[in-house]
Formats: sequence, C-alpha cells, structure tokens
Amino acid sequence: MQLMNNLPDQSDEQVQVKTAAIREREAALSRIVMLFIGTGLAFMLMPGTFFGVWNLLSISNKHMADSISAAWIQAHGHAQVFGWIGTFILGIGFYSIPRLRNAQPFALWEAWSCWALWTVGVSARWAAGIYEWNWRVLLPISASLELLAFLIFFRAVSTHKPEGASQGRPKFETWIFLVMAGTLGLLGTLAINLAGCIREAIHGSSPAFSQSFDQSYLVLMAWGFIVPFVWGFSARWLPIFMGTRASCNRGLLIVLALNSAGVAAALAGVFRVAVILLLCAAGLSNIALRVQTRSIRPAKTNSVHTAYPYFIRLAYGWLVVAAVLGVWAAFAANPEGIWGASRHALTVGFVSTMVFALGQRVLPAFSGMRLLYSPRLMGASLYLLTAGCLLRVSSEVLAYQGILQSAWKVLPISALTELTAVTLFAVNMIMTFRSKRLSTILVEIDRRIAPAGSTRNAVNL
Repeated sequence: MQLMNNLPDQSDEQVQVKTAAIREREAALSRIVMLFIGTGLAFMLMPGTFFGVWNLLSISNKHMADSISAAWIQAHGHAQVFGWIGTFILGIGFYSIPRLRNAQPFALWEAWSCWALWTVGVSARWAAGIYEWNWRVLLPISASLELLAFLIFFRAVSTHKPEGASQGRPKFETWIFLVMAGTLGLLGTLAINLAGCIREAIHGSSPAFSQSFDQSYLVLMAWGFIVPFVWGFSARWLPIFMGTRASCNRGLLIVLALNSAGVAAALAGVFRVAVILLLCAAGLSNIALRVQTRSIRPAKTNSVHTAYPYFIRLAYGWLVVAAVLGVWAAFAANPEGIWGASRHALTVGFVSTMVFALGQRVLPAFSGMRLLYSPRLMGASLYLLTAGCLLRVSSEVLAYQGILQSAWKVLPISALTELTAVTLFAVNMIMTFRSKRLSTILVEIDRRIAPAGSTRNAVNL
C-alpha cells in the first residue's frame, strides 16, 4: 500500500490521453493488417490462382507437363507462396508477435515500408517471369526488395526486448521457437532466391531456375519456411480455439529437429534421406500438436463455421499425404507428376486449408475486432477447396504417370473448383473488412437501449 501511495497520481485527463493513444495505435495496427491481408488476397486471386488455373488448363489440353514455360510456372508459384502466404505471415507477424511476446511497440513506418518493398518485389518477380521484360534486371531487383522488406520485418518484431525479461522470466515459449525457425527459413529462402536470381541474370537464358536448383529451393521454401510457421501458430492457437490439450513441447522440438535435418539433406542433394526425415516430422507433428486427439473443451465456433476444427485435422492429414508422396517421388524411377502432387497436397491441402480454417477465425479479430461476414461462405470455401485438392492430387498422379488417360479431363475441374474456393474466401474476407467493428456495433446497441437522459457510458472494446 505504501508503494502504491508513493506512485504519482494520474489525472483523468492523462488517463484519457493515454487511452486515446492506445486506441489510435490499435486502429493503425488493424489498418496495417487489413492492408497486408488485402494485398495477399490480390496476389492469391490473380497472379496466383487465376494464372495457375490457366497453366493447368493448357497442360491438360495438350496432355504434356512441359507444355508451359517453366518461368510461367515458377512465377505462379512465387506469387502464391510469397505474394499470398508470405504477405499474410508478415501482416499477422507485425500484429501478433510483439503482442504475444509482450514486447515494446515498433515504429509503424517499419510496417508500411515493409509492405511497400515486399509488394513491389513480388510484383516485379511475377512480371519478370510472365512477360520476360528486362528480366535480367528485374530478377535481382525483385529479390533484393523482398530481402530488404524481410529485414525490416525481422528488426521490427525481434529487436524489442520482451517486458519482464530482466526479471528472469522465460523469454520464449516453444511455439516461438517454431516461428523463429520459420523466420530463419524465410531468410534463407530469400537469400538463396537472391543468389539464384543473380546467377540467372548473369548466366541464364530465361528467368526460370534450373530444375536441380529449383527442387532444393522448393523444399527450403515449403518445409523450411511455411511449415514451421504453421506449426508455431498451431501450437499457440489450436488449444485455444479447438479446445485441444496443450502441445507437447519436447515433441515439437523433436519435430523441428527432424524437419531441419530433412531440409538440410535436401539442400545437400540427398533427397531420399530428406523425404524420410520430413515424413517423420510430418507424422510426429500430428502427435506433438495433439491435433488428432479428442478435444477437452468445446471448440470456439461462434460467428464461424462449426466444422472448421475438422478441416484443421484434415489439413494435418494432408501434410502426411504430402510427405508420403514425396517419399514415393524420391524413390520412383519416373517421378513425373508425383512431385507436383506432393507439393499441391502441401501448399493447398495443408497450408491453404489452415489459412481458410484458422485464418477466418482469427483475422477478423486482428482487423479491428470484427465478426466474420459469412460462416456459410467459410464452410463453402473449405468444402470446395478440399474437393478441388483431392481431385488435383489424385488426377495429377494418374494423368502424369500415364495410369489413366481420362484423368487429364479431371485436372481442369479441380482447378476451377479451387478457383471458386479461393474466390469465396476472398469475398468473405473483403466483406468482413468492410463491415463495422464489433465495438461500433455494441456502441450503437447501447445507445438504442439506453433510456433518454441516461449517463451510462457506451460499451468500448
């Protein structure tokens, strides 16, 4: 009590000024999140999914996997991974990582600068691959801008010391180690991308990476960057939203070690060892995260589709399928189509399903405490995405391996199904961002039910 009495008193005016500043920063952070998510949606729809569908329609029409330029395919993949998933991760990271670490706030200009550099870099890379206009200049410039944007992000979320660290409390939880591993994987991916772009600009004949280089690069990008990020956020949020038991920390560290060893083996060119290690990591992640076990509490399904916990479990099943297909491809005499099916099971079956299921649960809250526009659209997008992915993975193996010629006709159906799914997802998120904030809705309700002349304060969140 004596200590409290010695603290300087703050007037109501000072409290109001500080509260207003906090609210202003929260509003600014929400606008930043919506900017990153909106940009990611734009990349997802046009350079990513739409041109991916275009490529697949051309391939299925000619019954030839190499009928499309490798530069076009790589431009599509780059837009999907960095333009969509990467932009989402940066936006979510700016909003959530310092907050979850109780770190000091970063300067908002860092987030705006990161967004501008990242968006220009990803757009320039896509244009270089599609149009091949001055690609020897655009490739290294785009890679440099992406790397610079990441460094700004990394500085913003990591250089501020967590509050309470000086009192000897633990600085990091296990989920943060997974996110840090994904962050380092992103750094390595961007660095190798820059090196590859410079090499192609000097010695290459097209803006496409060589097949051997691209194979290792894709493993680093998928398993070294994206997958650890998803694991980290899963460990943090799934027990809260799905009601599962807390993750096994020791198991997650083993998963991370196996995954890192698998990525290292792939970079060394030892793919048969790499795929086995990655399969072990994928299987153990289901156990360590306890994602397939029965929930101990009811899932939080208010304002979202009630089936989303089942799709999260299905996503982790797709992760194992992707790893199994990778083992098959590494040991097959003719892996044509199998590698592609493995990557699609990973990027669409696992990553995209997690974004559709968990993202539509948390992103409305990050964008200013809004409610999801339509749980029905959420459910429709998840069902269509799952159906499209199942058709694509199965038909790609059957068609490319020459097992079933009629499977070539299924590929366009799978592409259009997935295009419909991502369109519904984008519409749902855009309409969510356009809706009123929950605090505004509560204030309006409060004013309507308050009696005339009442001095009751409006509800604020």
